[in-house]
Amino acid sequence: MSPNNDAKKEKEKDQAAARSFQAVKGMHDVLPVDEPYWEKIEGAARGLARRYGFSRIEPPVLEFAELYNKTSGEATDVVQKEMYTLKTKGGDFLALRPEYTPGIARAYMEHGMSRLPQPQRLIAMGPIFRHERPQLGRARQFTQIDLETLGGVSDPMYDAETISFFSDLLAELKIKAPILRLNSIGCRVCRPIYKKQLITYYKSHEAELCDDCRSRLESNPLRLLDCKEPECEKLKADAPSILDKLCITCSNHFKEVLEYLDEVKIPYELDPRLVRGLDYYSRTVFEFYASGPEEEIGAVAAGGRYDYLMETIGGHITPAIGGASGVERLIAVMRAKEIAPNGNGSSNGAGIASKRVFFAHAGDLSRKRSFALVKMLREKGFMVSESLAKDSLGNQLKVADKEGIGLALILGQKEMYENTVILRDLTSGIQEELSVDRLVDELKRRLSMK
Repeated sequence: MSPNNDAKKEKEKDQAAARSFQAVKGMHDVLPVDEPYWEKIEGAARGLARRYGFSRIEPPVLEFAELYNKTSGEATDVVQKEMYTLKTKGGDFLALRPEYTPGIARAYMEHGMSRLPQPQRLIAMGPIFRHERPQLGRARQFTQIDLETLGGVSDPMYDAETISFFSDLLAELKIKAPILRLNSIGCRVCRPIYKKQLITYYKSHEAELCDDCRSRLESNPLRLLDCKEPECEKLKADAPSILDKLCITCSNHFKEVLEYLDEVKIPYELDPRLVRGLDYYSRTVFEFYASGPEEEIGAVAAGGRYDYLMETIGGHITPAIGGASGVERLIAVMRAKEIAPNGNGSSNGAGIASKRVFFAHAGDLSRKRSFALVKMLREKGFMVSESLAKDSLGNQLKVADKEGIGLALILGQKEMYENTVILRDLTSGIQEELSVDRLVDELKRRLSMK
Protein backbone atom coordinates (compact mmCIF):
# COMPACT_ATOMS: atom_id res chain seq x y z
CA MET A 1 0.00 0.00 0.00
CA SER A 2 1.38 3.44 -0.94
CA PRO A 3 2.21 6.11 1.66
CA ASN A 4 -0.48 8.33 0.06
CA ASN A 5 -3.17 5.72 0.68
CA ASP A 6 -1.99 5.27 4.29
CA ALA A 7 -2.21 9.02 4.88
CA LYS A 8 -5.68 9.16 3.33
CA LYS A 9 -6.97 6.33 5.54
CA GLU A 10 -5.48 7.97 8.64
CA LYS A 11 -7.15 11.27 7.74
CA GLU A 12 -10.53 9.57 7.24
CA LYS A 13 -10.10 7.77 10.56
CA ASP A 14 -9.34 11.07 12.33
CA GLN A 15 -12.37 12.73 10.73
CA ALA A 16 -14.63 9.87 11.81
CA ALA A 17 -13.29 10.12 15.37
CA ALA A 18 -13.83 13.88 15.38
CA ARG A 19 -17.42 13.42 14.24
CA SER A 20 -18.03 10.99 17.10
CA PHE A 21 -16.88 13.51 19.73
CA GLN A 22 -20.02 15.62 19.75
CA ALA A 23 -22.48 16.57 22.44
CA VAL A 24 -24.87 13.76 23.33
CA LYS A 25 -28.11 13.97 21.35
CA GLY A 26 -30.59 16.26 23.07
CA MET A 27 -27.92 17.91 25.25
CA HIS A 28 -26.11 21.14 24.55
CA ASP A 29 -23.22 23.38 25.51
CA VAL A 30 -23.72 26.77 27.16
CA LEU A 31 -21.40 28.96 25.14
CA PRO A 32 -19.94 32.38 26.07
CA VAL A 33 -22.30 34.04 23.58
CA ASP A 34 -25.24 32.78 25.69
CA GLU A 35 -23.84 33.93 29.04
CA PRO A 36 -25.55 37.37 29.10
CA TYR A 37 -28.94 35.63 28.85
CA TRP A 38 -28.10 33.25 31.70
CA GLU A 39 -26.91 36.11 33.91
CA LYS A 40 -30.04 38.11 33.15
CA ILE A 41 -32.46 35.25 33.87
CA GLU A 42 -30.70 33.87 36.95
CA GLY A 43 -30.19 37.38 38.35
CA ALA A 44 -33.84 38.27 37.86
CA ALA A 45 -34.99 35.00 39.50
CA ARG A 46 -32.69 35.37 42.51
CA GLY A 47 -33.64 39.01 42.98
CA LEU A 48 -37.34 38.17 42.90
CA ALA A 49 -36.80 35.24 45.26
CA ARG A 50 -35.21 37.54 47.84
CA ARG A 51 -38.06 40.00 47.61
CA TYR A 52 -40.67 37.25 47.88
CA GLY A 53 -38.89 35.66 50.84
CA PHE A 54 -37.74 32.43 49.14
CA SER A 55 -34.56 30.69 50.32
CA ARG A 56 -32.27 28.48 48.28
CA ILE A 57 -32.38 24.69 48.44
CA GLU A 58 -30.47 22.33 46.16
CA PRO A 59 -31.16 18.59 46.37
CA PRO A 60 -28.71 16.20 44.64
CA VAL A 61 -28.93 15.39 40.96
CA LEU A 62 -29.13 11.64 41.79
CA GLU A 63 -32.00 10.23 43.85
CA PHE A 64 -33.36 6.73 44.38
CA ALA A 65 -35.50 5.94 41.34
CA GLU A 66 -38.29 4.75 43.65
CA LEU A 67 -38.78 8.33 44.83
CA TYR A 68 -40.03 9.28 41.36
CA ASN A 69 -41.96 6.03 40.91
CA LYS A 70 -43.96 6.81 44.05
CA THR A 71 -44.51 10.53 43.50
CA SER A 72 -44.50 11.30 39.78
CA GLY A 73 -46.47 8.10 39.09
CA GLU A 74 -45.48 4.78 37.53
CA ALA A 75 -47.95 5.32 34.68
CA THR A 76 -46.56 8.74 33.69
CA ASP A 77 -44.32 9.37 30.70
CA VAL A 78 -41.62 10.75 33.01
CA VAL A 79 -41.26 7.41 34.79
CA GLN A 80 -42.13 5.01 31.95
CA LYS A 81 -40.17 6.63 29.12
CA GLU A 82 -38.05 9.60 30.16
CA MET A 83 -36.00 8.82 33.28
CA TYR A 84 -32.27 8.20 33.01
CA THR A 85 -31.60 5.38 35.46
CA LEU A 86 -28.52 3.51 36.59
CA LYS A 87 -27.55 0.73 38.96
CA THR A 88 -24.55 1.35 41.20
CA LYS A 89 -21.86 -1.19 42.04
CA GLY A 90 -23.53 -1.50 45.43
CA GLY A 91 -26.83 -2.43 43.80
CA ASP A 92 -28.72 0.86 44.35
CA PHE A 93 -31.16 1.79 41.58
CA LEU A 94 -30.83 5.55 41.02
CA ALA A 95 -32.22 8.15 38.62
CA LEU A 96 -30.98 11.47 37.33
CA ARG A 97 -33.63 13.90 38.48
CA PRO A 98 -36.37 14.38 35.88
CA GLU A 99 -37.92 17.15 38.02
CA TYR A 100 -37.20 19.03 41.25
CA THR A 101 -40.35 18.65 43.34
CA PRO A 102 -39.98 15.07 44.72
CA GLY A 103 -36.37 15.71 45.79
CA ILE A 104 -37.29 18.94 47.56
CA ALA A 105 -40.24 17.23 49.27
CA ARG A 106 -37.90 14.42 50.37
CA ALA A 107 -35.41 16.98 51.77
CA TYR A 108 -38.21 18.84 53.57
CA MET A 109 -39.26 15.64 55.33
CA GLU A 110 -35.78 14.19 55.91
CA HIS A 111 -34.44 17.34 57.55
CA GLY A 112 -37.49 18.05 59.72
CA MET A 113 -38.28 21.31 57.98
CA SER A 114 -41.90 21.03 59.14
CA ARG A 115 -40.60 22.19 62.55
CA LEU A 116 -39.44 25.49 61.04
CA PRO A 117 -41.78 28.47 60.51
CA GLN A 118 -44.40 27.51 57.94
CA PRO A 119 -44.73 27.66 55.05
CA GLN A 120 -41.19 27.08 53.82
CA ARG A 121 -40.59 29.06 50.64
CA LEU A 122 -37.81 27.44 48.62
CA ILE A 123 -36.11 28.07 45.28
CA ALA A 124 -33.72 25.85 43.32
CA MET A 125 -31.91 26.23 40.02
CA GLY A 126 -30.12 23.43 38.24
CA PRO A 127 -30.09 20.72 35.56
CA ILE A 128 -32.98 18.35 34.83
CA PHE A 129 -32.73 15.21 32.69
CA ARG A 130 -35.47 13.64 30.56
CA HIS A 131 -35.05 11.23 27.65
CA GLU A 132 -37.52 13.06 25.41
CA ARG A 133 -37.52 13.41 21.64
CA PRO A 134 -35.36 16.52 21.02
CA GLN A 135 -37.33 19.31 19.33
CA LEU A 136 -37.99 23.01 19.63
CA GLY A 137 -38.30 23.85 23.33
CA ARG A 138 -37.40 20.31 24.46
CA ALA A 139 -33.96 18.97 25.34
CA ARG A 140 -32.75 15.96 27.26
CA GLN A 141 -30.74 18.10 29.67
CA PHE A 142 -32.18 21.50 30.54
CA THR A 143 -32.08 23.94 33.43
CA GLN A 144 -35.02 24.80 35.65
CA ILE A 145 -35.83 27.63 38.01
CA ASP A 146 -37.98 25.79 40.54
CA LEU A 147 -40.18 27.39 43.21
CA GLU A 148 -41.86 25.49 46.04
CA THR A 149 -44.01 26.59 49.00
CA LEU A 150 -44.43 23.74 51.49
CA GLY A 151 -46.33 23.50 54.78
CA GLY A 152 -48.77 25.78 56.54
CA VAL A 153 -52.28 25.70 55.18
CA SER A 154 -53.75 25.02 51.74
CA ASP A 155 -54.47 28.69 51.18
CA PRO A 156 -55.40 29.98 47.69
CA MET A 157 -53.15 32.97 48.35
CA TYR A 158 -50.07 30.78 47.96
CA ASP A 159 -51.32 29.54 44.59
CA ALA A 160 -51.71 33.14 43.47
CA GLU A 161 -48.32 34.09 44.93
CA THR A 162 -46.56 31.35 42.93
CA ILE A 163 -48.30 32.47 39.75
CA SER A 164 -47.46 36.09 40.59
CA PHE A 165 -43.75 35.21 40.95
CA PHE A 166 -43.58 33.79 37.42
CA SER A 167 -45.64 36.68 36.06
CA ASP A 168 -43.09 39.07 37.61
CA LEU A 169 -40.18 37.02 36.26
CA LEU A 170 -41.52 37.24 32.70
CA ALA A 171 -42.09 40.97 33.17
CA GLU A 172 -38.49 41.48 34.35
CA LEU A 173 -37.28 39.64 31.25
CA LYS A 174 -39.41 41.98 29.09
CA ILE A 175 -41.53 39.06 27.82
CA LYS A 176 -44.72 41.03 27.38
CA ALA A 177 -48.36 39.90 27.46
CA PRO A 178 -47.75 36.24 28.34
CA ILE A 179 -50.73 33.90 28.17
CA LEU A 180 -51.66 32.34 31.53
CA ARG A 181 -53.86 29.24 31.36
CA LEU A 182 -55.49 27.97 34.54
CA ASN A 183 -57.50 24.99 35.67
CA SER A 184 -58.41 23.06 38.81
CA ILE A 185 -58.12 19.27 38.64
CA GLY A 186 -59.94 18.73 41.93
CA CYS A 187 -59.07 16.61 44.95
CA ARG A 188 -59.50 13.06 46.23
CA VAL A 189 -63.21 13.68 46.69
CA CYS A 190 -64.23 15.02 43.28
CA ARG A 191 -61.50 13.87 40.87
CA PRO A 192 -62.31 10.11 40.99
CA ILE A 193 -65.89 10.88 39.95
CA TYR A 194 -64.61 12.98 37.06
CA LYS A 195 -62.13 10.27 36.02
CA LYS A 196 -64.96 7.74 35.72
CA GLN A 197 -66.92 10.09 33.48
CA LEU A 198 -63.80 10.74 31.40
CA ILE A 199 -63.13 7.01 30.98
CA THR A 200 -66.75 6.42 29.98
CA TYR A 201 -66.54 9.17 27.35
CA TYR A 202 -63.24 7.98 25.86
CA LYS A 203 -64.23 4.30 25.87
CA SER A 204 -67.00 5.19 23.43
CA HIS A 205 -64.26 6.61 21.14
CA GLU A 206 -61.52 4.07 21.91
CA ALA A 207 -61.00 3.12 18.28
CA GLU A 208 -60.16 6.75 17.44
CA LEU A 209 -57.43 7.08 20.11
CA CYS A 210 -53.69 6.88 19.47
CA ASP A 211 -51.81 3.90 20.89
CA ASP A 212 -50.46 5.86 23.88
CA CYS A 213 -53.92 7.11 24.86
CA ARG A 214 -55.44 3.64 24.62
CA SER A 215 -52.81 2.41 27.09
CA ARG A 216 -53.43 5.39 29.40
CA LEU A 217 -57.21 5.07 29.38
CA GLU A 218 -57.43 3.02 32.57
CA SER A 219 -54.16 3.93 34.33
CA ASN A 220 -53.91 7.69 33.70
CA PRO A 221 -57.06 9.01 31.94
CA LEU A 222 -56.36 12.70 32.65
CA ARG A 223 -53.34 12.51 30.35
CA LEU A 224 -55.68 11.97 27.42
CA LEU A 225 -56.55 15.67 27.70
CA ASP A 226 -52.85 16.47 27.22
CA CYS A 227 -52.32 14.46 24.04
CA LYS A 228 -51.23 16.45 20.98
CA GLU A 229 -51.98 13.77 18.37
CA PRO A 230 -54.49 15.17 15.80
CA GLU A 231 -57.04 12.36 16.25
CA CYS A 232 -57.01 12.81 20.04
CA GLU A 233 -57.10 16.62 19.84
CA LYS A 234 -60.47 16.42 18.06
CA LEU A 235 -62.00 14.37 20.88
CA LYS A 236 -61.11 16.90 23.61
CA ALA A 237 -63.75 19.39 22.53
CA ASP A 238 -66.65 17.17 23.66
CA ALA A 239 -64.91 15.62 26.69
CA PRO A 240 -66.56 16.40 30.05
CA SER A 241 -65.19 19.47 31.84
CA ILE A 242 -63.77 19.03 35.32
CA LEU A 243 -64.82 22.54 36.30
CA ASP A 244 -68.41 21.28 36.28
CA LYS A 245 -67.51 18.40 38.61
CA LEU A 246 -65.51 20.14 41.37
CA CYS A 247 -66.65 19.64 44.96
CA ILE A 248 -67.66 22.77 46.88
CA THR A 249 -64.28 22.97 48.68
CA CYS A 250 -62.28 22.80 45.44
CA SER A 251 -64.66 25.19 43.71
CA ASN A 252 -64.29 27.77 46.49
CA HIS A 253 -60.50 27.32 46.52
CA PHE A 254 -60.24 27.94 42.78
CA LYS A 255 -62.62 30.92 42.97
CA GLU A 256 -60.37 32.55 45.58
CA VAL A 257 -57.25 31.93 43.47
CA LEU A 258 -58.95 33.81 40.63
CA GLU A 259 -59.99 36.62 42.99
CA TYR A 260 -56.38 37.09 44.13
CA LEU A 261 -55.20 37.21 40.52
CA ASP A 262 -57.94 39.73 39.71
CA GLU A 263 -56.77 41.81 42.68
CA VAL A 264 -53.24 42.10 41.26
CA LYS A 265 -54.51 42.40 37.68
CA ILE A 266 -52.86 39.28 36.27
CA PRO A 267 -54.95 38.25 33.23
CA TYR A 268 -55.73 34.58 32.71
CA GLU A 269 -57.65 32.12 30.56
CA LEU A 270 -59.62 29.25 32.07
CA ASP A 271 -58.69 26.01 30.35
CA PRO A 272 -60.74 23.00 31.59
CA ARG A 273 -58.56 20.69 29.43
CA LEU A 274 -55.33 21.74 31.15
CA VAL A 275 -53.74 18.93 33.16
CA ARG A 276 -50.18 18.29 34.26
CA GLY A 277 -48.30 15.14 33.34
CA LEU A 278 -47.57 14.03 36.93
CA ASP A 279 -49.78 12.12 39.36
CA TYR A 280 -49.26 14.23 42.46
CA TYR A 281 -51.04 17.41 41.33
CA SER A 282 -54.35 18.47 42.88
CA ARG A 283 -56.55 21.54 42.56
CA THR A 284 -54.80 24.50 40.86
CA VAL A 285 -52.64 23.86 37.78
CA PHE A 286 -51.24 26.59 35.53
CA GLU A 287 -49.09 27.22 32.46
CA PHE A 288 -47.60 30.42 31.02
CA TYR A 289 -46.94 30.76 27.29
CA ALA A 290 -45.26 33.54 25.35
CA SER A 291 -47.74 35.31 23.10
CA GLY A 292 -47.38 35.28 19.34
CA PRO A 293 -45.49 32.69 17.25
CA GLU A 294 -43.24 32.00 20.26
CA GLU A 295 -46.13 30.12 21.87
CA GLU A 296 -44.93 27.14 19.80
CA ILE A 297 -41.79 26.95 21.95
CA GLY A 298 -43.97 25.55 24.74
CA ALA A 299 -44.84 26.58 28.29
CA VAL A 300 -42.24 29.01 29.70
CA ALA A 301 -43.48 28.41 33.26
CA ALA A 302 -45.87 25.86 34.73
CA GLY A 303 -46.85 24.20 37.98
CA GLY A 304 -49.61 23.46 40.43
CA ARG A 305 -50.70 22.42 43.90
CA TYR A 306 -49.65 19.03 45.34
CA ASP A 307 -51.07 18.62 48.84
CA TYR A 308 -50.84 14.79 48.77
CA LEU A 309 -47.26 14.28 47.60
CA MET A 310 -45.63 14.16 51.06
CA GLU A 311 -48.01 11.41 52.12
CA THR A 312 -46.80 9.16 49.28
CA ILE A 313 -43.24 9.16 50.67
CA GLY A 314 -44.21 8.39 54.25
CA GLY A 315 -45.05 11.82 55.62
CA HIS A 316 -48.25 13.57 56.61
CA ILE A 317 -50.55 15.39 54.20
CA THR A 318 -48.67 18.67 53.69
CA PRO A 319 -50.14 21.61 51.76
CA ALA A 320 -47.78 22.59 48.93
CA ILE A 321 -47.72 24.54 45.68
CA GLY A 322 -44.89 24.85 43.17
CA GLY A 323 -43.87 25.89 39.71
CA ALA A 324 -40.89 25.85 37.39
CA SER A 325 -39.52 27.69 34.40
CA GLY A 326 -37.01 26.37 31.87
CA VAL A 327 -34.05 28.69 31.33
CA GLU A 328 -33.39 27.47 27.78
CA ARG A 329 -37.02 28.12 26.79
CA LEU A 330 -36.84 31.61 28.24
CA ILE A 331 -33.68 32.26 26.22
CA ALA A 332 -35.37 30.89 23.09
CA VAL A 333 -38.30 33.28 23.59
CA MET A 334 -36.01 36.24 24.29
CA ARG A 335 -34.00 35.52 21.13
CA ALA A 336 -37.16 35.07 19.03
CA LYS A 337 -38.59 38.34 20.34
CA GLU A 338 -35.19 40.07 19.98
CA ILE A 339 -35.06 40.99 23.66
CA ALA A 340 -31.50 42.05 24.47
CA PRO A 341 -30.14 40.62 27.75
CA ASN A 342 -28.87 43.98 29.01
CA GLY A 343 -28.01 44.23 32.68
CA ASN A 344 -27.72 41.45 35.23
CA GLY A 345 -31.36 40.96 36.13
CA SER A 346 -31.42 43.37 39.06
CA SER A 347 -34.37 45.71 39.15
CA ASN A 348 -34.98 49.20 40.41
CA GLY A 349 -34.75 49.43 44.15
CA ALA A 350 -32.02 46.77 44.41
CA GLY A 351 -30.21 48.88 47.02
CA ILE A 352 -33.13 48.69 49.42
CA ALA A 353 -33.96 45.03 48.69
CA SER A 354 -31.49 44.00 51.41
CA LYS A 355 -33.76 45.63 54.02
CA ARG A 356 -36.92 43.79 55.03
CA VAL A 357 -40.35 45.00 56.01
CA PHE A 358 -43.24 42.89 57.30
CA PHE A 359 -46.80 43.26 55.96
CA ALA A 360 -49.78 42.20 58.07
CA HIS A 361 -53.54 42.40 57.63
CA ALA A 362 -56.27 42.87 60.25
CA GLY A 363 -59.41 41.08 59.13
CA ASP A 364 -60.45 38.96 56.16
CA LEU A 365 -61.73 41.90 54.14
CA SER A 366 -58.25 43.41 53.94
CA ARG A 367 -56.36 40.23 53.00
CA LYS A 368 -56.71 40.49 49.23
CA ARG A 369 -55.88 44.21 49.24
CA SER A 370 -52.84 43.37 51.40
CA PHE A 371 -51.78 40.80 48.81
CA ALA A 372 -51.91 43.49 46.11
CA LEU A 373 -49.88 45.98 48.19
CA VAL A 374 -47.24 43.34 48.96
CA LYS A 375 -46.89 42.67 45.22
CA MET A 376 -46.59 46.41 44.50
CA LEU A 377 -43.82 46.83 47.10
CA ARG A 378 -41.90 43.84 45.73
CA GLU A 379 -42.15 45.31 42.23
CA LYS A 380 -40.58 48.49 43.65
CA GLY A 381 -37.62 46.46 44.91
CA PHE A 382 -38.52 45.98 48.60
CA MET A 383 -37.97 42.67 50.32
CA VAL A 384 -41.34 42.01 51.94
CA SER A 385 -42.12 39.21 54.37
CA GLU A 386 -45.68 38.33 55.31
CA SER A 387 -47.87 35.68 56.85
CA LEU A 388 -51.19 36.67 55.30
CA ALA A 389 -52.58 33.15 55.59
CA LYS A 390 -52.79 33.61 59.38
CA ASP A 391 -56.04 35.20 60.58
CA SER A 392 -54.81 36.78 63.81
CA LEU A 393 -52.82 40.02 63.63
CA GLY A 394 -50.97 38.97 66.79
CA ASN A 395 -49.90 35.67 65.21
CA GLN A 396 -48.69 37.49 62.12
CA LEU A 397 -46.58 39.90 64.15
CA LYS A 398 -45.08 36.98 66.09
CA VAL A 399 -43.68 35.78 62.77
CA ALA A 400 -42.12 39.22 62.23
CA ASP A 401 -40.58 39.02 65.69
CA LYS A 402 -39.12 35.55 65.05
CA GLU A 403 -37.60 36.79 61.80
CA GLY A 404 -36.10 39.84 63.53
CA ILE A 405 -37.93 42.36 61.36
CA GLY A 406 -38.20 45.81 62.91
CA LEU A 407 -40.71 47.54 60.65
CA ALA A 408 -44.29 46.45 59.94
CA LEU A 409 -47.08 47.65 57.69
CA ILE A 410 -50.62 46.88 58.87
CA LEU A 411 -53.76 47.12 56.76
CA GLY A 412 -57.16 46.91 58.42
CA GLN A 413 -60.68 47.50 57.12
CA LYS A 414 -60.61 51.17 58.11
CA GLU A 415 -57.27 51.75 56.37
CA MET A 416 -58.43 49.89 53.27
CA TYR A 417 -61.32 52.29 52.73
CA GLU A 418 -59.20 55.37 53.53
CA ASN A 419 -56.35 54.21 51.22
CA THR A 420 -53.91 54.34 54.10
CA VAL A 421 -51.68 51.87 55.94
CA ILE A 422 -50.26 51.79 59.47
CA LEU A 423 -46.47 51.94 59.68
CA ARG A 424 -45.32 50.48 63.02
CA ASP A 425 -41.82 50.37 64.48
CA LEU A 426 -41.83 46.94 66.13
CA THR A 427 -38.96 47.87 68.43
CA SER A 428 -40.42 51.05 69.96
CA GLY A 429 -44.10 50.36 69.28
CA ILE A 430 -44.49 53.84 67.75
CA GLN A 431 -46.80 53.88 64.76
CA GLU A 432 -48.28 56.34 62.30
CA GLU A 433 -50.84 56.28 59.54
CA LEU A 434 -49.56 56.85 56.02
CA SER A 435 -51.27 57.43 52.70
CA VAL A 436 -50.58 54.53 50.32
CA ASP A 437 -49.36 57.16 47.83
CA ARG A 438 -46.55 58.14 50.26
CA LEU A 439 -45.67 54.59 51.25
CA VAL A 440 -42.80 53.87 48.82
CA ASP A 441 -40.96 57.14 49.52
CA GLU A 442 -41.39 56.78 53.28
CA LEU A 443 -40.12 53.21 53.28
CA LYS A 444 -37.07 54.18 51.26
CA ARG A 445 -36.33 56.92 53.77
CA ARG A 446 -36.90 54.71 56.83
CA LEU A 447 -34.93 51.74 55.56
CA SER A 448 -31.96 53.86 54.49
CA MET A 449 -31.80 55.18 58.09
CA LYS A 450 -31.49 51.69 59.62
